[in-house]
Amino acid sequence: MDKILEGLVTSSHPLNLKKLIVKKVVESAENSINEEQCKAMFTLTTRLVLEGEDYFQKQVGHQVLEAYARYHRAEFENFFNRNFVLTLLQEGYGSLDRKDVLIIDYIHSGLKLIMSCPSVLDIFTVLQVEVLRIVCERPEPSLCARLSELLSDFVQCVPKGKMSISFCQQLVRTIGHFQCISTLEKELREYVSQVTKVSSLLQNIWKAEPCTLLPSLQEVFAIISSTVFLFGGSFISDASFEPSVALASLVQHIPLQMITVLIRSLTTDPNVKDASMTQALCRMIDWLSWPLAQHVETWVIALLKGLAAVQKFTILIDVTLLKIELVFNRLWFPLVRPGALAVLSHMLLSFQHSPEAFHMIVPHVVNLVQSFKSDGLPSSTTFLIQFSELMHCMIYHYSGFPDLYEPILEALKDLPKPSEEKVKLILNQSAWTSQSNALASCLPRLSGKSETGKTGLINLGNTCYMNSVLQALFMATDFRRQVLSLNLNGCNSLMKKLQHLFAFLAHTQREAYAPHVFFEASRPPWFTPRSQQDCSEYLRFLLDRLHEEEKTLKAVSSMSPDTMITDGNVQPSSPSGADGFPRPQSTGWKSDDKTLIESMFGGKLQTNICCLNCRSTSQKIEAFSDLSLAFCPPAIDKPAQNMICSPTEKDDDCIEIDVAPETEPQSVNLPSAEEGVKDSELKSVGREIQATSTCVVGTPTCESTVECANDSCRNSERDKPMSVTDLLNYFLAPEILDGENRYHCEKCSSLQNAEKTMQILEEPEYLILTLLRFSYDPKCHVRRKILDNVSIPLVLELPVERTTSVASPGDWNRDGDLPDVGGNLAKKLKPSGTEDMSCTQLITYVLSSIVVHSGTSSESGHYYSYARNINNSARCIQPEKTALTSHQSQIVGKETCNSVVGNDKPCNDMSKEWFLFNDSRVTFTSFQSVLNITSRFPKDTAYVLIYKRHSSGDIDNVQSNSSHGVWVNGEPPLQKELMDAITKDNKLYLQVWADNCSVDFSN
Repeated sequence: MDKILEGLVTSSHPLNLKKLIVKKVVESAENSINEEQCKAMFTLTTRLVLEGEDYFQKQVGHQVLEAYARYHRAEFENFFNRNFVLTLLQEGYGSLDRKDVLIIDYIHSGLKLIMSCPSVLDIFTVLQVEVLRIVCERPEPSLCARLSELLSDFVQCVPKGKMSISFCQQLVRTIGHFQCISTLEKELREYVSQVTKVSSLLQNIWKAEPCTLLPSLQEVFAIISSTVFLFGGSFISDASFEPSVALASLVQHIPLQMITVLIRSLTTDPNVKDASMTQALCRMIDWLSWPLAQHVETWVIALLKGLAAVQKFTILIDVTLLKIELVFNRLWFPLVRPGALAVLSHMLLSFQHSPEAFHMIVPHVVNLVQSFKSDGLPSSTTFLIQFSELMHCMIYHYSGFPDLYEPILEALKDLPKPSEEKVKLILNQSAWTSQSNALASCLPRLSGKSETGKTGLINLGNTCYMNSVLQALFMATDFRRQVLSLNLNGCNSLMKKLQHLFAFLAHTQREAYAPHVFFEASRPPWFTPRSQQDCSEYLRFLLDRLHEEEKTLKAVSSMSPDTMITDGNVQPSSPSGADGFPRPQSTGWKSDDKTLIESMFGGKLQTNICCLNCRSTSQKIEAFSDLSLAFCPPAIDKPAQNMICSPTEKDDDCIEIDVAPETEPQSVNLPSAEEGVKDSELKSVGREIQATSTCVVGTPTCESTVECANDSCRNSERDKPMSVTDLLNYFLAPEILDGENRYHCEKCSSLQNAEKTMQILEEPEYLILTLLRFSYDPKCHVRRKILDNVSIPLVLELPVERTTSVASPGDWNRDGDLPDVGGNLAKKLKPSGTEDMSCTQLITYVLSSIVVHSGTSSESGHYYSYARNINNSARCIQPEKTALTSHQSQIVGKETCNSVVGNDKPCNDMSKEWFLFNDSRVTFTSFQSVLNITSRFPKDTAYVLIYKRHSSGDIDNVQSNSSHGVWVNGEPPLQKELMDAITKDNKLYLQVWADNCSVDFSN
């Protein structure tokens, strides 16, 4: 019969005829035949199954073999014996290699046919050994899948005891070697199916023998954490080899209740090095690309949290920055999108010490949102809602990048926006620093200086209030150059530390500098480290410290040369003076009575109080380094012109006065922004302004002052925001003291209603304006933030009163110099009977820098600053108009109205003139971004403004004061010890940076 069958399958007869004859052969299996005939038939059918030339021959072999084995079981048991199976597995069959999947399929079929035979136990024993050998040889996925099917059907073939642990470990390693190079969908689906079969086998073994689970997981970690692999019987290091993401198929079979124990054991094991943990975490994140695998994101997030719990921040930072873009890209694929979004959310929400990770994905956000919006699928809509919430949280947390975030906000504008309370709740849930105040390795990765050429300041833990102020002061060119010009060798003062900081900011090659020393030296004693503070309070304290320190230095140095100043304290020095603080004439400080802070930031303000009963006036002159501008109270419904000297109640710091202007204000027209302004034009403009200044003889009268009180705070155009000029005018406007605020008049010897006015007598070189945005709520006992938008003029004109005593108005020489009336810094009262000549001069200021507060309260939020190269800004000095009133046009007998003028129109400034300083990051920006900041980001509001007094000779004056050498790139030469320190640091940094760039991460 075997000869007939062999001739039939190889003949050229029609297929239908062949099938008919094969059917007869199968039916004949019921007939009794001898053992030799059975063996011949089993041999033929085995050959057809394994080496058949086509599908028909293989199918005939299976049908006939199954029929004869069923009816002649004893004979088949003798044929399909232990030795035959062993030979197939070790030597193959004919032309077939022993690793051919047909061998495994044939054995699988044979086991089904002799399952009830006693000899099958011997075959099971053989297979327990052979399957372990096979998996150790790293079979291909197809062979491993067929073997898994066999072992799943015949669990008796699975190795037992210690061999079962080894088998599971080797099978895990085999999965780690799986690869699929095809990109065809059909082949990819087949590959995923093969891997699923293998992982299912492991799941069954883990359930049957729980002792194999932990060793298997240890093997998984060993694979993904190492770059050393077994190849050809020896261990080699192969940086190009990457364990297969097919290992992700195992994660779904690990009981979730084991997560806590396993992660804690892993993260606390002293034998696990950081490099291994980093490698393992990176590869686990790669598993997110594996389709159909469940709980991968659960394990990744658990490991991230575990590492944060043991403060492995270096690993978390490195892995986040390395893999954040890969995780984001997985959002494009529906099958893995939920897991990728979960991991992306956790990585971003926990990485809160720096915006670096978030900014790596920012360029890709808009395209993703627009694509998902266009497809209209319900799943896409659900995803976008979740994704939008995440983006709003990140933008809220990393404020200070308006140009970067505006396209994202535009793309998300149609999606729900979470409330501020929800955003804060989300941000507080996952941050690493919420578990520990000590965040190791929070410094940015080594990189070269940014394209701006500016150096950032590293946030040392809620020190943005200091960083933003220091960058604003650094960009105050004249002040910076004066500080750098000082000869402070041998001293250890705060000014010396500021000089050191400015020098490093100007000359370091670092992307960002860590101001540890200056922070410790300049921090006010009541400022708690690592907590949010008020930048205005810090700035005021810093300037006061520097001012008092210099006064002490000059006083001590004038008395004894053998003294030195250490952080503001006077100490004796050695007789040789080697450690002594240099005398004033050798420091570069001016020899006059003014300190550097006074000459740069100091001004004088006169307060006049006029008793409304006796008309007597008292005057007090005070020095100031900044002006605190209160916000105007809400306007009342009645027209302003109907309210003459009618005060309305407001906040504790403000009283609103409604007045009716008598005439239209005059204006002085300057060249437009498009025409540009040269230095010569600016001088002529200054003369024109001075010529139109109003001079007054006599004591200020209450009536005239009230009549000219500025009402610009009640903006007639309700849709326009309040401006800085409005706030300044409100600051200088008259105030009626009545009720509980009545003034004690010495002449009347009683409390009387009075009028209070203020005048600026001496303008500072740099005008610092603080907008009082934080008001105290007595009901809730908290400081609330005023979020009103305030427009910021690029150019400001400040009215300054020039006053001198005269014998009579006829002796007044208009072209004469105006002496300074504020020589004494102490507060003083001036008798009201003195007759003065008063001249109001408008001083032009240009905007230098702005410190922005992002947040809704003084106890939280973030500070960042805008600043510009003020030297390039001469063409923008063009105020829109002056605010000289009819009172100012009358030379005699009237009081000048204090009024401020600003130019709110954006200047066509150079694109690389403005800089945005946000801790360690410095980027180019524009003045348009400054103007739009609050309208785009309501909680980001200007808080401290620094204006520079415009003078064409400023730069020349500063440079002429330096006697220490040649200026380089517009900067004064540094002292040798300071230059040597910077050079040494630059060399060290560049060497470390070069070494870091040459290191292969995988090694």
